[in-house]
Amino acid sequence: MNWKKSLIFCASFLTIFFGEIVVNIACGGEIDPYDYYISYFHNDVQGKEYNQFSFSEWEYLYHDQESVDEYDLNSAEWANYLKVKKEEVHQIMYESDSATNVLLANLTKKNLKQLPQDLQQNAFLKALAKNKQALAYFAFAKSCEPLAAVSFDLWNPVQRDTAQMTNKAKEALLQLAQVKKDSFLKLRYAYQALRMYHYAANYEACKATYKQYVEPISSTDLAKGWAMAVYAGSVRYGGNPTEAAYLFSKVFNSNPERRVQAYKNFHYASAPIDEVLTFAKNEEEKAYILAIKSFGNPEYDLKALYKVYGSTPNNLMNGTLLVREINKLEKNLNQPSGLAKNYYYDNDQQQKDNIRKANLQQLELTKAFALKLANEKKYPEPELGIISGAYLNWIKNDDQAAAKLLKQLNPAQLKPSYSNQYQIINLLINARKLKKQGAFNVNELVPTLKWLDEKRKDRKPVSGDDYFAENRENRFISTTRNFYQELLVPTYLKMGDTTRAALLMLKGDFIPDSTKSNNFSSRMSWTALEFWQNYLSASTLGQLEKRFIKANESSFDAFINEDLRKLSKSDFYELFGTAYLREHQYQKALQCFEKLAPNHDFKAPENWYTEGTMYANPFITTINDYPKQFTSKAQTYNKKTFAKEMVRLEKLIVSDKKNAAQYYFKMANGVYQTGYFGNSWIFISYGWSSYAVNEKPVYVYDKDYKLAQTAKAWYLKARSLSKDPEFRAKCTFMLAKCEQKQKANGALSSSKWYDIDYTNRINQLYQLNRNNIYFAELKQQYGSTAYFKKASYECSYLSDFLASK
Repeated sequence: MNWKKSLIFCASFLTIFFGEIVVNIACGGEIDPYDYYISYFHNDVQGKEYNQFSFSEWEYLYHDQESVDEYDLNSAEWANYLKVKKEEVHQIMYESDSATNVLLANLTKKNLKQLPQDLQQNAFLKALAKNKQALAYFAFAKSCEPLAAVSFDLWNPVQRDTAQMTNKAKEALLQLAQVKKDSFLKLRYAYQALRMYHYAANYEACKATYKQYVEPISSTDLAKGWAMAVYAGSVRYGGNPTEAAYLFSKVFNSNPERRVQAYKNFHYASAPIDEVLTFAKNEEEKAYILAIKSFGNPEYDLKALYKVYGSTPNNLMNGTLLVREINKLEKNLNQPSGLAKNYYYDNDQQQKDNIRKANLQQLELTKAFALKLANEKKYPEPELGIISGAYLNWIKNDDQAAAKLLKQLNPAQLKPSYSNQYQIINLLINARKLKKQGAFNVNELVPTLKWLDEKRKDRKPVSGDDYFAENRENRFISTTRNFYQELLVPTYLKMGDTTRAALLMLKGDFIPDSTKSNNFSSRMSWTALEFWQNYLSASTLGQLEKRFIKANESSFDAFINEDLRKLSKSDFYELFGTAYLREHQYQKALQCFEKLAPNHDFKAPENWYTEGTMYANPFITTINDYPKQFTSKAQTYNKKTFAKEMVRLEKLIVSDKKNAAQYYFKMANGVYQTGYFGNSWIFISYGWSSYAVNEKPVYVYDKDYKLAQTAKAWYLKARSLSKDPEFRAKCTFMLAKCEQKQKANGALSSSKWYDIDYTNRINQLYQLNRNNIYFAELKQQYGSTAYFKKASYECSYLSDFLASK
């Protein structure tokens, strides 16, 4: 594959810049190969026959589970051969334990009665007992399994018993001669011989056996395809990868139960596609070769789709290939809103006009094919073409054309997957009407939104050891999330309705019914949680507080309010109080914190390396920001006690004007230390990372968290109210630190923190420090103070400034 993206898995390496404490590394977790771009077009809409080859740029295969159960098919063939039920065949062949398998490997008509009673009553075993040749083959096949099924272990490799396998191959050929009139057993003995020769690395014997015993047989039996697959492997290892790739394409076609295996082997052969095509004997074979190659191509490949369609227009592979092209267009044209940090995307990298233009041109070409497929009606499900065309029109913002195409279909007459996709596209079209305020009644969306919600809840159970199966098998989870969080939320934000945007962000999360906890971290995804924690003002949270108490009359509002009441009120009021802290409304913040549960746990900074708790004291004065200076447990503050102290200081400024300078200075320290450079950052931020210094200010509270604006204003006020040179020197030095934060974050920060030239950034920072007006004031007006001497000795930035002058 052509891997074009490099993922950001963790930013902890940047801590070497500061040797600093990390509490919350803002990483998004491991990439989900089934959910990394915004998609509303389900990749299984055309059916699941070729679903393993759906588009995913991050994986060689969408998944490697065969769409057809080999055990079920083989059991059915044996059942037909012996005139028994396939369930009884399946029980013996694939459900027996190891002890039973030992007995079955030595099964004879005589020792049948030595088996457990339930097995003696099995019709398949009874039929075997009456068929001497079938019984002999069954026992022989069982004896081959331990030789063939040697598990691969890189660290403890098990040597295959090649001599024993060669003997088994010869034995199979001898037995084959005894069953010449039984094509069913003849094929299977030949298959066993091929398999033993191949695993013994005797490729020439394997190929010769296939040519003599398998190739001449005209059969649709499973074993014919299995034998061809083994033969293809020997052809490949025998030095002819091109012919091997062709043979694997034939197995891909003939044996759906081994389609994934054939696909892998086709690509492992690494044969030039043009050379493989020379082996094709007809248009159908060409189509399969082209399709297999295209299934492994993460780039646009409309050319291959046209060729496959031209060769076999009625083949369902065309549907899979078309949907792959649509999903690729989604990846390139459905851009994320950027409301929450998403490290699967480069949120600052806006596609250039010429790149977007090229993608839109590709969209038109793809739409032309989709409509061709619909109009020619050679494909068994032409409605796929209409639905595809409608969705592509929606992507390019032509809702009128999208709706016109949908009118050609009657959703009641569509099969479920097409009907679902029809509903989704119709919902997307109607949702976009919200941007025209007053032209569309949002309540009209509610029935479809409820349908969407029910579809999301109707989940298929997934294996516990398949980490990403949730999104792969339950596509409505990501569809619903994308609809709310990437479509409706930005729409309401543009309307200035952050309250509904917050509720919609919450609505987009899928929370299993088994979730009993009501805390934020349990009931929100990290995307929604970051949105709530970073974008909601005190005013918005005040509106949300009202919704906790009474429901709105509007059916839309009632619908989106449902999840709000499932949240922890303590977590809500902590966030509400935090918003007031950010806005310096300390009395209101304190009132929110008073509503918390008595045992509410305020988080404290933790040392990411030693797992020790760090105790914050926002009122200390520090010369250097790094390493951060913490305090003892007895002197620590939390959000509530911090708000209480700030309220006290505000009152003292009014009641004790004589010492107002000291109170302003202490308050300035309080807000300075709640910046990312302070020890109490956790009072206004829910996450800290070492690369925050390289990020541009984004959130409203970044004026303090990144730029120290309020701290600067209060240090200025404190200095203006005092005549003490030592105190004024200390204020001026702190002003220089605030100035540095504003200049550095304004001129040097970038969301592309991983692309920054560190040396260049440091050089620019030195230049900014040399022009720091407060360093100049400190030297000129307070150069004789003790504080100046202490600071110039301890602060490298100040000493660099002095050296440069």
